[in-house]
Amino acid sequence: MRVAVIINPAAGRAPGAVRARRRADLAAAVLEAAGATPDVFLSEAPGHAGDLARAAVARGASIVIAWGGDGTVNEVGAALVGGEASLAIVPAGSGNGLALALGIPREPAAALRHAVGAQSRRIDVGEIGGRLFLNIAGIGFDARIADRFAREGGRRGLRRYAVMVARELFTYRAEPCQLTVDGCVREHRSVLLVIANGPQWGNGARIAPHARLDDGLLDVVSVSARSPFRVAWYLPRLFTGTIDRVPGVTTERLASLEITGRPPLTFHVDGNPARSDTGRLSVSVHPGALAVRA
Repeated sequence: MRVAVIINPAAGRAPGAVRARRRADLAAAVLEAAGATPDVFLSEAPGHAGDLARAAVARGASIVIAWGGDGTVNEVGAALVGGEASLAIVPAGSGNGLALALGIPREPAAALRHAVGAQSRRIDVGEIGGRLFLNIAGIGFDARIADRFAREGGRRGLRRYAVMVARELFTYRAEPCQLTVDGCVREHRSVLLVIANGPQWGNGARIAPHARLDDGLLDVVSVSARSPFRVAWYLPRLFTGTIDRVPGVTTERLASLEITGRPPLTFHVDGNPARSDTGRLSVSVHPGALAVRA
């Protein structure tokens, strides 16, 4: 079994060089002990993890392990869409939403053993504005936070995320947009419009508690509120899996839709910010497009 490991040395708390060396050594030791032939690579810049994944598959890798946060997982997974090689994950980010949904262990050695020991299954992949996402995409408040993270730089983490959410919550104003579903156009204005393949952003925050990764549909969740205080009141319901029962929160399952808003329209794919200069976003699902080890 030929296995490629793609490590994002920026994800985690230890200094980058030390972290990368420790992870590379651990990956080689655990995978060799499991009878696999590992090739270990370090990503160096945005987009590099995807390039490494494609090159690994071309060399015969049947499993490609993404060791990093949601952004690294997105890059590696998107490179494997439509092929037979399986995505595996060693979660090392602040959210790890897809890894949690797939039941992947958080401890690195256990996750590496899981990568070679688990069965392969196929999950759906979403697409918005020409960008693929494995777990969650959307426009609105979470896209604003993703954009702020990217602009301000620095280390990510749950504490910094919480501080930024608290700061932005009281200044954010929802922009109106139009949703087109099955040819019917409706006006829409909400704090959040989440396009969910999986159930959670990460850390147990389940924005789409009934979403399934392999049902051939996307859960579109709209969160409307008249004040930031009301949104703050909703937040604990994310961790009890009951956000869908809150007044002003609606969920519908769709295979496709169109979103139109005032350009540039900010959105995110698995936490990575993006923009549409035309203000138009096409959303669709690719059923069973990605093999994963889970």
